[in-house]
Amino acid sequence: MPSFDIVSEIERMEIENAVNQARKETTTRFDFKGSRVTIEQPKPETIILEAQDSKKLQALREIMIGKLAKRNVDLRNVEEKNPLISPLGHARQELLIKQGLDGPKAKEIVAAIKEKKFKVQSTLQDRQIRVTGPKRDELQAVISFLKQSDFAVALNFKNFRD
Repeated sequence: MPSFDIVSEIERMEIENAVNQARKETTTRFDFKGSRVTIEQPKPETIILEAQDSKKLQALREIMIGKLAKRNVDLRNVEEKNPLISPLGHARQELLIKQGLDGPKAKEIVAAIKEKKFKVQSTLQDRQIRVTGPKRDELQAVISFLKQSDFAVALNFKNFRD
């Protein structure tokens, strides 16, 4: 029976490349000259931005988001935590990259597929959804429906098998 998987994944190499490009840009920007700004990536899913004040942090965040967008990282999977600003003015913000479909979002997608009454079966499997059906055309209709819908996460389709 034909099947495919619905996933929400971002290539880690693209994230790493965007971080490296943002670091390079901060060394050449005039507004950051003489100030301490850092971009760290302690885990593949976490980016930490630090600056001397909130305005520099905002500029640093815009650079990072711009570099992620240029590397075709879907910004719907980037969660921005509230910036932490100390009384001395030091500012810090975390950007979290969401990988995989979490429980409520996956259930919402499965419910949307069932609501449209496609002749397919969808099952949750370890942060992804496997969709199987008797005909290839029905699976392609599900893919086009999901591409038109907005679930506030990036959806990728892989492992399409006949």
